[in-house]
Amino acid sequence: MIIRKRLTAGVCVLLATLAAGMGTAVPASADEPPTTPSPKVELVLDVSGSMRTRDIDGQSRISAAKHAFNDVLDAVPEEVELGIRTLGADYPGDDRKVGCKDTRQLYPVGPLDRTEAKTAVATLAPTGWTPIGPALLGAADDLEGGDATRRIVLITDGEDTCGPLDPCEVARDIAARGIHLVIDTLGLVPDAKIRQQLTCIAEATGGTYTAVQHTDELSGRVKQLVDRAAEPVVTPVATEGAGDCSAAPVLKPGLYTDRQEIGKHRWYRVDVLPGQELRASVSVGADRAVNDDYGILLRAVTTHGREIVRGSESGTGRTDAISTGLRYPKPEQDDADVSDDDTKPAAETVCLQLANSFSAPASVKTTPGMPVELTVDLVDGPDEAPDAAAFGLGHGWWLLGLLVLTGLIAGLLFGWISRWRVAVWRTN
Repeated sequence: MIIRKRLTAGVCVLLATLAAGMGTAVPASADEPPTTPSPKVELVLDVSGSMRTRDIDGQSRISAAKHAFNDVLDAVPEEVELGIRTLGADYPGDDRKVGCKDTRQLYPVGPLDRTEAKTAVATLAPTGWTPIGPALLGAADDLEGGDATRRIVLITDGEDTCGPLDPCEVARDIAARGIHLVIDTLGLVPDAKIRQQLTCIAEATGGTYTAVQHTDELSGRVKQLVDRAAEPVVTPVATEGAGDCSAAPVLKPGLYTDRQEIGKHRWYRVDVLPGQELRASVSVGADRAVNDDYGILLRAVTTHGREIVRGSESGTGRTDAISTGLRYPKPEQDDADVSDDDTKPAAETVCLQLANSFSAPASVKTTPGMPVELTVDLVDGPDEAPDAAAFGLGHGWWLLGLLVLTGLIAGLLFGWISRWRVAVWRTN
């Protein structure tokens, strides 16, 4: 009887221990953070015959590209899965049909073996055609599957030579798949036709185009794009600015895209609460041939048209994008201005006006407008923020007024001292 009681007690203790272990194991697994899929990047390198040209820092274009690739491979973040695809690397003949199929995956997309990837890149030699369209299709297939962020970085020195398959249409088809794949393009030759095609490819998927003419610029830009793949993706929201403030869309904090015609204004509105600071920045891309001297202006004005603050920037044709920004802190509302019935202070509507001074040759189309990227943010303002809008003057007028007052006082003092010296001279 005693043995049975001891055996029963032992079994109960064992079951209680197992139950306690299971009870503690379940919450532990529930508390584990969900694993996020690794971002995927594929570098697509042009290895066509024109890459033999020696015009990048005294070396050939392919040598500069190999040097940049080595730098990039050393700096790839551990969480990024990277692959490499080539175009024009294998077929040296004149058969267009065969040459336009000359694209292959040099290194598969996955965890990076830096030594193996560098060895594969070192074997490349400029060979054949420039099938950009087929290469982009192949790269999109290489990156298929999963929910990870995906990015293609295309490095080329020329236009696609394998029409009628238009690489811009290929990029639009890739974007239409809805797989959130971004294509960034880098051009090694500052040619208007090349820029137009590469810009079209990038814009179709929300990517960027960059013209590079030096090895360090190439490696730096590719590193930046690979690092960007590992960062959280912010999808720009398409908006359409109006011709005046009263009809302008109201923007919340975020990233927006729009189109602006040459010489036309675009208006947007932002509601700013007392104690907040409005921060706005804008970039306009010259996606077509424009004259060298140009500029952009971003103004914050009241609904009555009085300027609050402005930001402006000018360019001389050496860059494809020009950016500027502004900051406007809205002061806290005085207690005397707030009634007992008010639940929250009223917001001030601030109008953002975007203007440009681009000009273009008569042969250049002005529509659609140039791509615009607008960032709007509202943060806690400084403790004591001057309300420049209350006087209807921009911040620059305060400096001008101070200079005028200083000059007036200096002139009065100088005149008084001069008259005193003349009077003393006459007396003596």
